[in-house]
Amino acid sequence: MLLCFLATFICYIDRVNISVAIIPMAKQFGWSDTEKGVVLSSFFVGYLVTQVLGGSLAARFGGKVVLGFGVLWWSLFTFLTPLSAMTSFPVLIAVRILMGLGEGVAFPATYNLLGRWVPPEERSRAASFNLSAVPLGTLFAVSTTPIIAVSFGWPAVFYLFGGAGFVWFIFWWKMAADRPGVEPLSGSPDQSERAEPDTAGDKRIPWRRILRQKAVWAIIVAHFCNNWGLYVLLAWMPSYFSSQIGINLRSVWIYISLPWVAMFLAGNLAGWLGDWLVRRGFSVTIVRKSMQVVGSAVPAAALIFLAGTSDADTAVALLVLALGLGAFSFAGFASNHLDISPQHAGAIFGISNTAGTIPGIIGVALTGILVDRTGSYASAFYVTAGIYLSGLVFYLMFGTGKKII
Repeated sequence: MLLCFLATFICYIDRVNISVAIIPMAKQFGWSDTEKGVVLSSFFVGYLVTQVLGGSLAARFGGKVVLGFGVLWWSLFTFLTPLSAMTSFPVLIAVRILMGLGEGVAFPATYNLLGRWVPPEERSRAASFNLSAVPLGTLFAVSTTPIIAVSFGWPAVFYLFGGAGFVWFIFWWKMAADRPGVEPLSGSPDQSERAEPDTAGDKRIPWRRILRQKAVWAIIVAHFCNNWGLYVLLAWMPSYFSSQIGINLRSVWIYISLPWVAMFLAGNLAGWLGDWLVRRGFSVTIVRKSMQVVGSAVPAAALIFLAGTSDADTAVALLVLALGLGAFSFAGFASNHLDISPQHAGAIFGISNTAGTIPGIIGVALTGILVDRTGSYASAFYVTAGIYLSGLVFYLMFGTGKKII
């Protein structure tokens, strides 16, 4: 679990650092907000392609190999980002897409491992702990990237963070295993312990049966709508505080750190609370839907108010609510894959995260266009709030915590 957490942590450092580094990059290369949006969203084109493939490969070859290879792949292209930017704009876009291909297998492979390792009464905490690396990695990236960029130049950001994945891989390959009772290096059963049954051992994925389930589509829609909000804020929060609020690059991390700290803490709290409620006898369906109400309705309300403010402190407080309480969705739809089909959780996550990646392309790029045309982030925040609420309604109608596949 710790190594999976660290993989997600590195994943988000490498994904997010460009949202800060793009400020000096755009100044050097003369990019408009629309061009910045294209750079930020191009990653998600590659990320989209390998979601379902990642779930299939993890079911066939195991999460260990797939996650390990993915980290090596995206770390390489993180390292190559400065060279590509200095070569040409199209080459940079191509490298960002290739980086996205590697990151696309990360969550499906991780959920494959969770389905093998984690018992039902610990699923909220396990999924939430892993997902809490998203805000922590983001926080680390937005806190350190300005310092590195100002002190050593923006290319150093990608060189330093790109190397972290190679260090992680050494520990992963020596210590990780696909399931309990298996030797990490050999992949064979550990004779010193009784091997646990492989609850995710069926390599055949019933795609048609999965896609016919309303509960699966509830997760897909919720994933799409929640990720729209996450990716818009992930990509544009530094630029929002820089251009809209007037915070300089050296200080911007101070303002964008608190929302990610809140998301990390609240996500783990939600995981603990979700498992506690299940142990107390509440149905998993009620727990998942209750968590999702908090995780979608509060961010929507916060963004509506954010659209009407220009005060830095108020903006930070509203973003703490949006991202902090939005993390309750970690114990909502984001844990639900493990409930409805633990043996195929990786494949189902691949499907839902494919839908969840589309906002990274459309939402991030659309935000740049709206800011260019209106001179404000207000319209983008209103659109995002409406999408949050639409996803919540659909999930409440069709979601379930029962094992159905």
